[in-house]
Amino acid sequence: MIADDHPLLRSGIAAVLAADPRFAVVAEASDGDLALELYQRFRPDVTLMDLQMPGLNGIDATIAIRNINPQARIIILTTYGGEVQVARGLKAGASGYILKNMARTELSQYILSVHAGRQQLAPQLACSLASSFQQDTLSKREIQVLRVVADGNSNQRAGTQLGLSEDTIKAHMKTILQKLDARDRTHAVMIAMRRGYWET
Repeated sequence: MIADDHPLLRSGIAAVLAADPRFAVVAEASDGDLALELYQRFRPDVTLMDLQMPGLNGIDATIAIRNINPQARIIILTTYGGEVQVARGLKAGASGYILKNMARTELSQYILSVHAGRQQLAPQLACSLASSFQQDTLSKREIQVLRVVADGNSNQRAGTQLGLSEDTIKAHMKTILQKLDARDRTHAVMIAMRRGYWET
């Protein structure tokens, strides 16, 4: 099954797989809710799941499908390569995580490998994930603070929005800059977005 909200991408992947006698596309979903419904109806051997979709996103749809069938094999197929998203996808129960710009032959191999019960991660994502373990991760509160600051708010305004004192915001920002090894607030926001703490 292919779950992606871009019709062109869905039909492109379906065409690639249809040309290979080892594969049959049994269902296509344009959003996470439909992916869940079609999974229950068709029980595909492998599901290709986009991250950003209307309704249920790819992570929540993966969790929901794995709740129905803990043996479900799901590959996250996305443009987002930040290690935070990769970790989230794997934690949700995905068997693989690949980027949409990969070659057609690679896609076939990943599907076969996941179908055989192996976990698959594109090499560049594996490197990104491995290096992230050496870096400090931001807490939920720090991500909240950074998002409010990213909107151009001063420490005082950020404090008011989050119900915290200006000093607390300053302390959080100091920790965030250290954890991300950032020069300033703008640099911290850029690093956080690149690492996938939130999407643009």
